[in-house]
Amino acid sequence: MVTTRPASEQRAVLKNISWQTFETMLAEIGEDRASRITYDQGTLEIMTPLMPHEHWNCLLKMLIFVLGEELNLEIFPTGSTTLKREDLRRGAEPDSSYYIRNEALVRNKSEIDLNRDPAPDLVVEIDLTSSSLNKFDIYASLGVMEIWRYDEGLLYIYQLQQGQYIECNNSPSFAQLPLIEIARFLEESQRIGVMKMMRNFREWVKEKGTK
Repeated sequence: MVTTRPASEQRAVLKNISWQTFETMLAEIGEDRASRITYDQGTLEIMTPLMPHEHWNCLLKMLIFVLGEELNLEIFPTGSTTLKREDLRRGAEPDSSYYIRNEALVRNKSEIDLNRDPAPDLVVEIDLTSSSLNKFDIYASLGVMEIWRYDEGLLYIYQLQQGQYIECNNSPSFAQLPLIEIARFLEESQRIGVMKMMRNFREWVKEKGTK
């Protein structure tokens, strides 16, 4: 029997789009929208997440703040802020993004300019369907040091090393904890509920963080 994966995202791809058109689209669409826009040297992709996509993104957000609280780390969330550089002709909007090690550098900023500001320390991508663009190449060129990619019940952690992302088991942003285990807690939330899962995760962080 063939099973069909439930739709969680809708995508549209446009070719031969200039940087000026990309900037105009961002200005006209505005920040109060659900879609995510990715631009790579003339190719533009618009992704509209559906409920499953947003559900896992919200849960990961909550777990990241538990990590910050329990590990006594300041976190500055920047959500799906457009990360872009005109000189590279590249831009992307992550599902969520966070400043952790560089939090103090952007704490009072209302706008991120990657020509003078560092890129977010952590970007989260929910990959329930495949993008037509290689966002890893875009994030690497922008200087994002860590990516979490959640895909079909698995969490992959990548660290930028010499211009390429290397898959690893531990998170450099969070005291080298084995955060690939987060996927287990996300799955657990479907059996016992979100709040009970959060309590279990908090206890796990306390235990692992003291070792």
